[in-house]
Amino acid sequence: MLLLFFFLREISIKILRFMEKLDACIRNHDREIEKMCNFHHQGFVDAITELLKVRADAEKLKVQVTDTNRRLQDAGKEVIAQTEEIIRCRVQQRNITTVVEKLQLCLPVLEMYSKLKEQMKVKRYYSALKTMEQLENLYLPRVSQYRFCQIMIENLPKLREEIKEISMSDLKDFLESIRKHSDRIGETAMKQVSLHTRMISSVFATEMQSNTLRQSKEGASVIEQFFLKLLVLTAQDLVDFSPVYRCLHIYSVLGDGEIFENYYRKQRRKQARLVLQPQSSMHETVEGYRRYFSQIVGFFVVEDHILHVTQGLVTRTYTDELWNMALSKIIAVLRTHSSYCNDPDLVLELKNLIVVFADTLQGYGFPVNRLFDLLFEIRDQYNETLLKKWSGLFRDIFEADNYSPIPVANEEEYKIVISKFPFQDSELDKQSFPKKLPMSQSVPQIYIQVKEFIYASLKFSESLHRSSTEIDDMLRKSTNLLLTRTLSSCLQNLIKKPHIGLTELVQIIINTTHLELACKYLEDFISNITNISQVTVHTARLYGLSTFKDARHAAEGEIYTKLNQKIDEFIQIADYDWTMSESDGRASGYLMDLINFLRSTFQVFTHLPGKVAQTACMSACQHLSTSLMQMLLDTELKQISMGAIQQFNLDVIQCELFASSEPVPGFQGDTLQLAFIDLRQFSVGAPSSTGLLLNPVGGMRASSKKNNIFAQFRKNDRDKQKLIETVVKQLRSLVNGMSQHT
Repeated sequence: MLLLFFFLREISIKILRFMEKLDACIRNHDREIEKMCNFHHQGFVDAITELLKVRADAEKLKVQVTDTNRRLQDAGKEVIAQTEEIIRCRVQQRNITTVVEKLQLCLPVLEMYSKLKEQMKVKRYYSALKTMEQLENLYLPRVSQYRFCQIMIENLPKLREEIKEISMSDLKDFLESIRKHSDRIGETAMKQVSLHTRMISSVFATEMQSNTLRQSKEGASVIEQFFLKLLVLTAQDLVDFSPVYRCLHIYSVLGDGEIFENYYRKQRRKQARLVLQPQSSMHETVEGYRRYFSQIVGFFVVEDHILHVTQGLVTRTYTDELWNMALSKIIAVLRTHSSYCNDPDLVLELKNLIVVFADTLQGYGFPVNRLFDLLFEIRDQYNETLLKKWSGLFRDIFEADNYSPIPVANEEEYKIVISKFPFQDSELDKQSFPKKLPMSQSVPQIYIQVKEFIYASLKFSESLHRSSTEIDDMLRKSTNLLLTRTLSSCLQNLIKKPHIGLTELVQIIINTTHLELACKYLEDFISNITNISQVTVHTARLYGLSTFKDARHAAEGEIYTKLNQKIDEFIQIADYDWTMSESDGRASGYLMDLINFLRSTFQVFTHLPGKVAQTACMSACQHLSTSLMQMLLDTELKQISMGAIQQFNLDVIQCELFASSEPVPGFQGDTLQLAFIDLRQFSVGAPSSTGLLLNPVGGMRASSKKNNIFAQFRKNDRDKQKLIETVVKQLRSLVNGMSQHT
């Protein structure tokens, strides 16, 4: 506490000292101020005195100034009003100038926007996009501070989207229209190609025959360029492509060109699949094929035009890929549907359509070699349908034939026949009318139909762009098929038919002989058509020789069979009484009928080749001998009387007389009579006590059975037999003498 007290005391002392010094300082300043005032006081007094002197003048001046101000104010009111008017006018003028300047900036924007609206209204969308581009890049930035510009800027993207939607809608309508009218486009293009192909063929007929124009690359190039020029114009005339151009340009301007290209190609691929899908009944009519081809041609005509008039929308690689896909589908479809065609006329129409289809697309640069390869497959099918058709024609001709030689009453009728069939016979020409040609009516008809077949086959070979040598080879191969398969089969079936008798078979052999001789004329006929000489190394030959030779062999075999069957029919009606006591003194009736039948039959054989007639005669005699032998060897025959033996011997004599009468010329000596030698030995041989018998093949067999049918022979019977043999020899000599005299 004490310290605090001393501390406070010390502070109080210091404060007092400070106050004292402060008072001393104040007094010094007061003295200074007083000195200052005393120094300036006189000047102040002088100034006050001066002010008092001018006070009155100041009052007067004030009054004058106030009055002057009043008068001035009164006088300046009108000036102020005019000045304010001038100022207002100047402000208006400045504002107007500013507005004009701003309007000059805005008017182009508004004009361009108005132009944009008008372009949108008249559907000039590509121009509208260009206008938008100018607005955005040139005009709107100058007036971007205005609110209407902001509205425009906000509307432009919407307008772009609207243009895209509208153009895409137009494109879709275009694609739909193209899909519906592709057949009309393709049909027009194919008609033009077909027309000008015929024109070119007529102009260059000579060159075509000499096989130079089609095979020369220069000629093919000229034709292709001619087609191409024609078809491009046709595509432009038939189709309005503006929606495609417009949409492409619009999307390109908007930077979406790739999107558009992908969309277009995708949609066209879908349409391609639809176009390539055929109707199930397409194969029934040619119109179905024509519509199918027209749609495909129309599709690729459009794509080729797009390829050449646009840049990048479709490329050659794209079209080639699309074509290869389409070509594979087309070939598969044609293979399937053409297999259902049984009408050769329809197949030929299909071939012509394929050729025009291929030529049309080849004019646009699409490869069509596979189509022509397909035509060779269809050609084989066409030949098959022709063979079926001609098989029916041949059958009808054979059914309608009377199988008799063709009678000609005069020279005119003779010329008519030989104009249809190449027949030459110098001996027949010497004969007077009326006369008969050796072949029947079916021969010239068959020959004519073979030529018609060659013509029909040639129709398919036309326009295939093949050389004359290839066409000649195709014609010969198809004709060989007709001869070796169709005609041969018809002949074989004809020969086997039950109603075909011996006379008909003989005529068939004669007919086939003349048809075989006519084959060389058919070869000449083909050579004249194709202008290919037969001496060419690669020229195929017609196989008529083997065809007709096989038919003749079959007919000959059938003659032998039918003769034997007819002999069997006569043998079946034979009714021998093996127990008769005496013979009738004459040959059996059935045998005489049989011999008369054989005589008349062999007379018909006069036109047959000698060996055929001789073989038939020998076969008939051998079969007759064997049949008679079998009657004697019948196991059911237990015994036989002498009268029956005599009757049977008379029948054998008639057989021998028939053989010795030479029913068919050409036999040497007693060759034909040898057919009955075994029968003669068997029927007249005297039996011994051991019962030995001659069998049909000349061998000996022993018979010790009690039922030996010859056990009853006696010596007097043998004497009678010798007498009969003597008579037979005399008769035989008489017959031989008569035949030589004749």
